[in-house]
Amino acid sequence: MNQRDVGIPPSGEQFEIAFGDHRAVVVEVGGGLRSYSVADRDVLDGYGLDEQSTSGRGQVLAPWPNRLEDGSYEFEGGRHQLALTEPERSNAIHGLVRWATWRAGEHERHRVVMEHVVHTQPGYPFTLGLSVEYALGETGLSVRTAARNLGTEACPYGCGHHPYLTVGTATIDTLELQVPGRRVLISDERSLPTGSEVVEGTEYDFLAPTIIGATSLDNAFTDLERDDDGQARVRLRDPDGDSAETLWMDESYRYVMLFTGDTLPDVNRRSLAVEPMTCPPNAFRTGEAVIRLEPGQAATSAWGITPS
Repeated sequence: MNQRDVGIPPSGEQFEIAFGDHRAVVVEVGGGLRSYSVADRDVLDGYGLDEQSTSGRGQVLAPWPNRLEDGSYEFEGGRHQLALTEPERSNAIHGLVRWATWRAGEHERHRVVMEHVVHTQPGYPFTLGLSVEYALGETGLSVRTAARNLGTEACPYGCGHHPYLTVGTATIDTLELQVPGRRVLISDERSLPTGSEVVEGTEYDFLAPTIIGATSLDNAFTDLERDDDGQARVRLRDPDGDSAETLWMDESYRYVMLFTGDTLPDVNRRSLAVEPMTCPPNAFRTGEAVIRLEPGQAATSAWGITPS
């Protein structure tokens, strides 16, 4: 029996992929990642078939990640106003595609390519084609995002993703975290950046593996240290067990957001959001690291998770 014969799940059609003992599920709603496990151990703190994504779980964040002050910005001499999707802070948050319908352009056993077109609309009068490839292999999960300007004028673009990592512990407090960011963005009460500081000597210094403890994180890190292959890596490890995960980002991701979810009952430090972002919060407003796509021009970015 087809899943649609018994009612549509809140996240729409489900696209399963597998490689060896790696399993992942990608969904129609938002084109996001609902679950990822290895040998029946959850790598992501995802959500069930009968649930919708909460707190951004597994979602694609485009054409901008994180928050945009008052939902307004200027581009190419025009002023644009987006809906305030975080009304309590008067922000627009996490782009326009989290609840949109995506389609599977390609689907094989080990990979799926989700596609969506952002059509011109109030606040974003541009046409943007998006595709996200999720693939499983020997080293784990890889996610490749591509955006192409399908319109006739230049458009602003940025992207991010919102996975929550777990190594199976009840909380993240006892886990060892390593973050390659040499600078951390400091934010105001609306979670908008007001500046940055060097992490050395602060509670945000995770350049070397450090126990998270009671540290509360809702911060973007930048000035990322990279390995010889150009990738920046965030590592999460249980020092009392044998579970660890590494989230890697290519050079297109210049920022990474870390979020412990202390104020959210469905998160509450049971997992850690590690969000690769091409630009910082409020980028459309400040212009910082925003990608300008000419008509027909494309941009790609890649990240992934290596469990161990």
